[in-house]
Amino acid sequence: MDKTFITDLLVRGIIGTEESEREKPQDILINITAYTDTRRAAKTDDIADCVNYRTLAKKVQAHAESASRFTVEALANDVVKLCLEEKGVQKVNVRVEKPGAVRFSRSVGVEIERSHDE
Repeated sequence: MDKTFITDLLVRGIIGTEESEREKPQDILINITAYTDTRRAAKTDDIADCVNYRTLAKKVQAHAESASRFTVEALANDVVKLCLEEKGVQKVNVRVEKPGAVRFSRSVGVEIERSHDE
């Protein structure tokens, strides 16, 4: 299966359970791999036959910046749902990270994979 991907989409949003985390937006790093079949898009060379990564990135960014979720798990699940709503996306892998959230680590987060069957 083919893949369309968005790597290291950096957004600023409210995420976390601690009061201090909910006072101001913080960095959230999102990676998406959308599994699709690109043969038609390759044949027609028409954006209408593609998973439009720009449109998807904008939807994910807008949601992440406004959702005010408590957990990365909840935000990752939201992003999965947005991706699976896109025409042509059969399966998706989403990774949501909070850079610098844990001392001595570069980042922490969660990665989930879902398909329309689940």
